[in-house]
Amino acid sequence: MPPRSSKPAETDPIYGMRHSCAHMLAQAVLQIFPDAKLGVGPVIENGFYYDFQLPRTLTPEDMKDLQKKMEHIGKQGQTFVRQEKTIVEAKEFLKNGGMGVKTGTGSDTSGVQPFKIELVEDLAAKGETGVSFYENVDQKGEVRFVDLCRGNHTETTGKVGAFQLTSIASAYWKGDSENPSMQRIYGVCFETEAELKEYLARIEEAKKRDHKILGKQLGLFAFSPLVGAGLPLFLPKGARLKKLLEDFITKEKEKRGYSFVCIPHIAKDALYVTSGHLGKYDAMMPIMETEEGGDALVMKAMNCPHHFELFKAEAHSYRELPLRYAENTTVYRNEKSGEVNGLFRVRAVTQDDTHHFVRHDQIGSEIDMILGLTRVVYEKFDFKNFRARVSIRDPKKPEKYFGDDALWQLAEKNLVEGVQRWGAEYFIGEGEAAFYGPKIDIMVEDALGREWQLTTVQLDFTQPENFDLEYTGEDGKRQRPAVLHVAIFGSLERFMGIIIEHFAGAFPAWLAPIQVRILPVSDQFLPYATEVFEKLRAEGCRVEIDTAAETLGKKIRNAEHTRVPYMVVIGEKETADKTVAVRDYATKKQETMELNALLVLLRA
Repeated sequence: MPPRSSKPAETDPIYGMRHSCAHMLAQAVLQIFPDAKLGVGPVIENGFYYDFQLPRTLTPEDMKDLQKKMEHIGKQGQTFVRQEKTIVEAKEFLKNGGMGVKTGTGSDTSGVQPFKIELVEDLAAKGETGVSFYENVDQKGEVRFVDLCRGNHTETTGKVGAFQLTSIASAYWKGDSENPSMQRIYGVCFETEAELKEYLARIEEAKKRDHKILGKQLGLFAFSPLVGAGLPLFLPKGARLKKLLEDFITKEKEKRGYSFVCIPHIAKDALYVTSGHLGKYDAMMPIMETEEGGDALVMKAMNCPHHFELFKAEAHSYRELPLRYAENTTVYRNEKSGEVNGLFRVRAVTQDDTHHFVRHDQIGSEIDMILGLTRVVYEKFDFKNFRARVSIRDPKKPEKYFGDDALWQLAEKNLVEGVQRWGAEYFIGEGEAAFYGPKIDIMVEDALGREWQLTTVQLDFTQPENFDLEYTGEDGKRQRPAVLHVAIFGSLERFMGIIIEHFAGAFPAWLAPIQVRILPVSDQFLPYATEVFEKLRAEGCRVEIDTAAETLGKKIRNAEHTRVPYMVVIGEKETADKTVAVRDYATKKQETMELNALLVLLRA
């Protein structure tokens, strides 16, 4: 298993390698496109990217040429030299075309770089008095490239490890659609060639497991331009998979004393004014204006405000707590069209949502219970490696958050102690908290070593204040509960996408939408095949029968194409002996057995 990938710290050697690669990429681009305008080129997880404004759209051939030029720059062993300038000097330097590349003849081809000038002006507006540039100096002492940059870098371009340009994407300057459009070139970089090859092999395997491709191949879901982007339509097998997930998590929660509730999908906008979402959460759907004099309504983007109103609908004693409201329900989020992505990012989000109303002295034990449930779920789906991120406030931006400082400190302390008792690896995510409370996010590795955020456990002292939630304490006085917002799967759509790729579409039999496909060798054996089909279906098995006028070999290939766990071949011998020939998709082995033995296998 390759090491867990993440964006490295600026002091890490690999950070310097990846940052240096970004400069080498910009240098190579300017060699091909002297009039290119440079944006930014940061280090990211596994590599780097750089944004450019170019005279034409890049092609795959351009990527090959850029790769070769970067490799040539690497062989030259150009030295990275830092130069400090005041803001005034930097502006003058940039306006005179001082940044960019030198051609082989020594003439300057960079021209003015307006985006870099804007970055310097932004730094000046923040109070910075100086900036730094990095020069690429060849072995003759000539400057070959200059970029605005704060560092860090390798000593020379010959020490950047192993790199590969991977893809091209569109982007907007500073991520704002009102700004100029740019082309973004992505690359990856690792310390050794072996690590690079391993990573690229995983990427190729990931392409084969792409849930958007497998979803169509397995008949799970579809998208319609008439319905809209980010709004998946689940076909019968996909709907069955979704229900299997919901049934599984419902059963596990009911074992632990959760009470399931049901709420509408819309509410008055006043509900979200009370919760603060309407002013703080930018993915709320637009408000629906009703007839004159009526209430303004909005589709729910989260369930907690409704659940708070359910809690308030009845009086509660300290003896009832913890009270756990659970619901598998859909919320609606106005995601940007450029950000929706298969099942990973949708606008209709089904959550296995729960809200735990707890006394303050129950917070620790409740977190332990939730994390215990999380471990059970992960083991069921064969997720072996996971860690926790404790997401806390950004101390530099207190205006982003609601609530009392002392309560925030108490909440963050409870979450850290909870993950410490849980025993898994954890780290602190500063600035990752929601506006009304810190949270635990569980990060899980899939079969390819990619890390996904799944479970969220958010501790909230703020919304109970906003909604005036109360219970009667042991002393007879009114007390304020804390609330834990919990989703184990998170988004069911996203979780489905993850497990499609995790299992490469070959789900374990308990989860497979179709567990058994019966393959009669010919129509002559269809009566017995139908008898087997009816018996399996009566026992609750998810089974189908292939009655197509195809050869057995073609039927087997079709079944394997859709990753059915078990194929049951019915021919002359099986019909005569009243047995079944069971072919296992995972092992490719075939075994003849009685029908009851197959039932035992499926139940196991």
